[in-house]
Amino acid sequence: MAIPSWQKAESPFHAGERAIQERLGALEQMDNFGRRVIREFLPEQHRQFYAQLSYLLVGTVDAEGNPWTSILVGEPGFISTPSDRTLHIAAQPLFGDPLSNHLAVGIDVGLLGIELHTRRRNRVNGIVSAVSAEGFDVQVSQAFGNCPKYIQARQFDLKLFDPTEAKPMHTLTTLGETEHATIAAADTFFIATAYLDESAGAAKGVDVSHRGGKTGFVRIDGDTLTVPDFTGNCHFNTFGNIEVNPCAGLLFIDFESSNLLYLIGYAEVIWDDPEIELYEGAERLFKYHVEQGLRVEGSIPLSWSNPDYSPFLESTGPWRANTSLEQRAE
Repeated sequence: MAIPSWQKAESPFHAGERAIQERLGALEQMDNFGRRVIREFLPEQHRQFYAQLSYLLVGTVDAEGNPWTSILVGEPGFISTPSDRTLHIAAQPLFGDPLSNHLAVGIDVGLLGIELHTRRRNRVNGIVSAVSAEGFDVQVSQAFGNCPKYIQARQFDLKLFDPTEAKPMHTLTTLGETEHATIAAADTFFIATAYLDESAGAAKGVDVSHRGGKTGFVRIDGDTLTVPDFTGNCHFNTFGNIEVNPCAGLLFIDFESSNLLYLIGYAEVIWDDPEIELYEGAERLFKYHVEQGLRVEGSIPLSWSNPDYSPFLESTGPWRANTSLEQRAE
């Protein structure tokens, strides 16, 4: 028996997402595809998947309109599904996580369930429907799967931990040497974006997504990060949000030290520029301008293996020198 698909007359994509799909000549194709794979409930395989996770990425927006990316951690089973339209998350934010400051009933939330070791990932967008000392509930608005592209496979071990245990914490308004080192070594980060205007209808909400590449794929120029974007599933949830709201929140995990680096700032997408050719395999570039951040030392209670790089990255990168800029600087 086929799993029911999108039941609403309106598109599952909002105006920003559709604008990019139209730019790339895929508007009708993606509308048809989205109506088949995006659902207003959790299919049984998604319910089973979330129940086996030990970590979950969470995207939210604070009172000032800044998206933040967070990560919650727990023993398998800390995420449950009382119904196919509700997720219960029995976890508290880690020490220092900005989520603890604005988690409340009624806020929009984006969830990314991801298993790095299997390269499986599924997404949920919804509304927080209950908050307690134990955790919170999410009423599902959209649920859909994502492909395994560009995910670096990592095994993990979960340590015993107390989420309220104090950790060294550093606020920042500019990137320092430690932050530069973390970003330069990254092969993975996560990004939260949002479009919360009521005109978005059923496609309104927060998205949190994975970005992966070879070590060094995030180029650093002061407080500006430049990231190649590769061929994907054409949903353009992240870039569609940026099209109508440039605010974005990034999360970098230092897989060796367990430090977490939270950043907020604004983003832009470079669609047509010779700079795109500086990274082999890039179809466009994502530029991110850091405004504030927070680094928490030893925050995440997980230890990780070395990465097994995605085979989809074999023909990508590295960054080549921008000789035209260097010549102009001479």
